[in-house]
Amino acid sequence: MMTAIVYKRADQSSELEQIHQLNYETFVEEIPQHRVNEQRKLVDRFHDANTYIIAKKEDEVVGMIAVKGTRPFSLDEKLDQLDAYLPPNETLCEIRLLSIKTPYRGSRVFYELSKALVDFCLEEHYTMAIISGTLRQTKLYRHLGFRPFGPLVGTKEAPYRPMYLTKESFEAASKLFQKMLRRNAKEHGHFFLPGPVSIADKVKEAWGREPVSHRSHEVSSMLSKLKKKLCALTNANEVEIAVGTGTMANDMVAAHLSIVNEKGLILANGEFGYRLIEHGKRFKLPFATVEKPWNAPIEISEVENMLRDNRDIGWIWTVHCETSTGYLFPLEELEQLCLQYNVKLCVDACSSLGIVPVHLKNVYITSAVSGKGLGSYPGLALVFHQTQIKPHHQLPKYLDIGVYQAKASIPFTHSSNGLYALSIAIENHHFASHALYELVRQKLVEAGLRVFYGENYSPGILTVQLKTEISSRDFGDQLKLVGVYVSYESNYLLERNWFQIALMGEQKKAEVEDAMIRLLKVYDSFHSRKVMG
Repeated sequence: MMTAIVYKRADQSSELEQIHQLNYETFVEEIPQHRVNEQRKLVDRFHDANTYIIAKKEDEVVGMIAVKGTRPFSLDEKLDQLDAYLPPNETLCEIRLLSIKTPYRGSRVFYELSKALVDFCLEEHYTMAIISGTLRQTKLYRHLGFRPFGPLVGTKEAPYRPMYLTKESFEAASKLFQKMLRRNAKEHGHFFLPGPVSIADKVKEAWGREPVSHRSHEVSSMLSKLKKKLCALTNANEVEIAVGTGTMANDMVAAHLSIVNEKGLILANGEFGYRLIEHGKRFKLPFATVEKPWNAPIEISEVENMLRDNRDIGWIWTVHCETSTGYLFPLEELEQLCLQYNVKLCVDACSSLGIVPVHLKNVYITSAVSGKGLGSYPGLALVFHQTQIKPHHQLPKYLDIGVYQAKASIPFTHSSNGLYALSIAIENHHFASHALYELVRQKLVEAGLRVFYGENYSPGILTVQLKTEISSRDFGDQLKLVGVYVSYESNYLLERNWFQIALMGEQKKAEVEDAMIRLLKVYDSFHSRKVMG
């Protein structure tokens, strides 16, 4: 979660220079403790004796805290007879100058920075740390094991509470930070990913059941019921379930088309359409293409022209939802066109099944997955088919749809946990909310962001184009720090400076709204920085 941030002791001149600047921003401009100066730097009077623990993102110091193990401490100057307030015979250090840049507050940075500090104090064999804690964080400090002592110090404008932490509390705090970090990620993280998606509690419970042998009657019975649920959801005739991914499901489709002995047509206007072309080439399928630039629509008339001019075309293969942009192909119109020209329609529905209604009665063969719109864990490849398919000795056994049908989808080892989870996910399934999609889209547009949008776009994916001055990688990394996870790390998104919000899995309105507030705050900080630059 925090791979973009490094926690370390400051040991470079550039780091120390940034510490002086951060010190100024916090304790001059934000908390009025020191006088303004033209250099906008504040060198702590104990600087030479301080050890600084910092949070660093690439070359930027985004947080810091100082520790000093030699007397006098700053509290020596503020409290007469400081030792009279403290337990005797302790090895003391003083912790000061906690500062975190605004965009990183409310994230894991505070906890990670504090944990690094605690680890350092334990390494240095300090048995007690003293701090001047800001009053508004007294409850937090108490929770971490700090005990208040003596009168308030500081000024009327910036009062502080003296507190101390013992070695025993150090050790307890180290364990506590680990728990807080895990809880912080669980409670405050929101996932706008096309996979893995946010999982409902009932599905998690099903996944956590004791594994059962795939040869048992329990698994075969459950799988039979699951297949019926999937067919009822899609109006399909048959479905096979294999252990694998969407890529494997498409390999199974390509393998089957390789024995059909007909020329095909593949449609592509994005990453996953072009991947179908690659599948076709790898299996040496004979096919023509209708190729468009990314996000450019492919009109039904263009497909019909190809069918009319190439009467030997026997199948069409297309994605339903082009995941890389959110573009949604008109499945019903393609079905009618294929019926008119007596052509088999093959569909990659990995990112549309469960998001929008998908009716497969007139679709020859369809690939899909257990995650994404169905709201379960990844790991199961689904292949729907219109007719009975027999095993074929020329195909790799693992990719032979006929082998799966002949063995009731259990020719090989299966995942009982994946089947349990998918079964519960389908029982509790609901399609993507158009209202929620519109709420998110409006917030993005009002913030000045460019969103791919229209009638022929999926309500499960919003693709956002950032301006060139803002790096999608930096933006996505920054969002992680505030617990918002968007899709941006795929090469095809990074190359175009895009990020995506996927409304897949369990998406509660209140949680989505909260996540959008955090997302837009981060965008505002980037936008303000760009304007000032």
